[in-house]
Amino acid sequence: MTAPPAPQWFKSSYSGGSGTECVECASVDGGALIRDSKNTEGPEIRIKVAPWRLFLGALTQRSAK
Repeated sequence: MTAPPAPQWFKSSYSGGSGTECVECASVDGGALIRDSKNTEGPEIRIKVAPWRLFLGALTQRSAK
């Protein structure tokens, strides 16, 4: 059996520009991963598809105000 491909991380567009509050995200089968970009070897949070979509929808609604 082959290992799954490594996640392709990207910085969140909602992270601040000062470099002190950066979040990275990656799409994975069944959801998304989130981690602190300053601690890439640290813990990752895995979120399933439905809650991730609700979260992104809430961000979109908030930024539209």
